[in-house]
Amino acid sequence: MILLAHMLFGAAIGSLANNAYMAVFLAFLSHYFLDLFPHIEYLTSTENSIRKLKTKHLEQYLPDVAKTLIDFCLGLVMVAIFSPHPLSYLCALVAVIPDGLTIVTLLFPSPILEKHHIIHTQKIHYLTKKKHFPIFIRIMTQVIALLVSVMIL
Repeated sequence: MILLAHMLFGAAIGSLANNAYMAVFLAFLSHYFLDLFPHIEYLTSTENSIRKLKTKHLEQYLPDVAKTLIDFCLGLVMVAIFSPHPLSYLCALVAVIPDGLTIVTLLFPSPILEKHHIIHTQKIHYLTKKKHFPIFIRIMTQVIALLVSVMIL
């Protein structure tokens, strides 16, 4: 799922929370929840992109970095527009940590990060990647997540 959906959903959780610790925890878990639904990714393949980065083919990696950066910045701007709650920013950032951990794992493998990578990309994502959902459904799940998040914010 694109970072924008994760960030806005996490921010929505932060805007509803009475307990900051619970909000941060739920924002983190929300990433896995959203990844259970069929969705599209803007990176052609994170693992292929990381391989390009490791082999110094940076010019091939730049389009993926640009898409990710634009999406991340758009997420921050939308949180700023729609949410007056300071906790929303923290929760938006926490909601994208699992994807960040995936990238760190591919760059700097370790046993603990490897376990997270398996759970995140091979168990949770596998549920939706195993089936071939139409592109319309994969886009609509993200649109719904965005609309619900904006309504909550």
